[in-house]
Amino acid sequence: MFVVLILLFSFGFFILSFFSPFIDLELLFSSVINKVTSSGYGPPSHPFIGCLISFYKNRHRLLNWYTDLLSNSPSQTIVVHRLGAHRTIVTANPSNVEYMLKTNFNNFPKGKPFSELLGDLLGYGIFNVDGELWSLQRKLASHEFRTRSLREFIVKTLQEEVENRLIPLLEDAAKNEKVLDFQDILKRFAFDIVGRVSLGTDPFCLDLSKPLPTLVEAFDIASEVCSMRGNSPVFLIWKLKRVLNIGSEKKLKEAVQLVHDSVLEIIQNKKNALENDFERKWDEDLLSRMLSSGLSDEVTRDMVISFIIAGRDTTSAAMTWLFWLLSANKSIEKMIIHEVGSILNKGERRPLDYEALKEMNFLKACLCESMRLYPPVAWDSKYAAADDVLPDGTLVRRGDRVTYIPYGMGRMEELWGKDCLEFKPDRWFDEQASENTVLKCVSPYKFPVFQAGPRVCLGKEMAFIQMKYVVGTILKEFEIEPVSEKRPVFVPHLTANMAGGLKALVRKRGANSVSP
Repeated sequence: MFVVLILLFSFGFFILSFFSPFIDLELLFSSVINKVTSSGYGPPSHPFIGCLISFYKNRHRLLNWYTDLLSNSPSQTIVVHRLGAHRTIVTANPSNVEYMLKTNFNNFPKGKPFSELLGDLLGYGIFNVDGELWSLQRKLASHEFRTRSLREFIVKTLQEEVENRLIPLLEDAAKNEKVLDFQDILKRFAFDIVGRVSLGTDPFCLDLSKPLPTLVEAFDIASEVCSMRGNSPVFLIWKLKRVLNIGSEKKLKEAVQLVHDSVLEIIQNKKNALENDFERKWDEDLLSRMLSSGLSDEVTRDMVISFIIAGRDTTSAAMTWLFWLLSANKSIEKMIIHEVGSILNKGERRPLDYEALKEMNFLKACLCESMRLYPPVAWDSKYAAADDVLPDGTLVRRGDRVTYIPYGMGRMEELWGKDCLEFKPDRWFDEQASENTVLKCVSPYKFPVFQAGPRVCLGKEMAFIQMKYVVGTILKEFEIEPVSEKRPVFVPHLTANMAGGLKALVRKRGANSVSP
């Protein structure tokens, strides 16, 4: 009977969500509910339905809603009660984050609920599993990401993609005064890079005369719908839609089928190529390296899909927000251009290689500052395997969802000071930034945009190399001028993006713009 009541209520809420967006839920439930239970500094919670009313009212601004609640909590932690689910503990406290991600790592796995949200798309990939399967994939991927040959292959691929495709595209836009969606351009560029590095195939997404490959569109649909699942106030709603194969769940099923079939076809073609390539000329990309590990085609497929999502959307999102921030902070942009010019003009003119990129500390600080304010992954969750107590004293019950929010953490005065909402790259140095200034050490639990602990992002260094290469190359050649003065909206899907994209004009810089 209880399950039936839950299903009926979920169906009723599903109807309300679609057909009555302006209904006052508090008035609707006032005849049934007359008591509000306290959740500490969390949202108001009613018997049976939990914080559903507040959640519904703030559904279009969930990140800022959570951030406001966390800011008002002395411990930067709140407890959220949701209908039909275990409690959710949301925190912006670095001590709690370190406890989850490192100190008591084994008690905070991804967990079955999280795996279920993303399982259709990510399957048994490294981002969606725990235990031995995660450990096996982690060791395999960790070994490959440390190899010098992969690093050199990535830089070589960046050089080819930037010089032969990205620069000509931007030159054409500048010459013909075209408005480009910079977010779209950076996503296309990133998919080309991750396609070549992870799969050994070239999707050539930067050819704007052709529609995006269906594989790219399928990834976008699948990522968005999986994110909608996680943000659903009542999980039974999306589960019911999946059973009935309707709406967004039907779109997800079709998109995932296309992604899985396409990647499996690429795997089979790669196997055939490797069998016929006795000189091993095909072993630079990650897929070729993984095929020798003995993993099944399905697990290999899921690993590759995880790498594609991580490598494509995160870097493009970070660069999109940085270009927008720099358009309003020209003095900081000039400092980046000066740093790039100074490094490239040392002695004989240097190529923009791995060693030169490592020296660009001010550009790295700008990227960190951009990701502090607009993190590519806005929040991340684990599930408690057993009862526990967080360092700030918050009780955790077995099965509770424990979520940390990098977006909210970047906006905590307690962590970053009263100027936490300002774009200030200098905060990443112990002294005012100048040539050869060394970045200060900032705790990854205060700035967890690459996670931390045993699950820290394996591609962190490569991500910085890619972003430095692209941003440095573009800024020394072009000016990026957004066509709208409105503040863009941050949209937190699986990886965050800018609502409506970043529409901008591209202009060539003067010949002496990079002189030291």
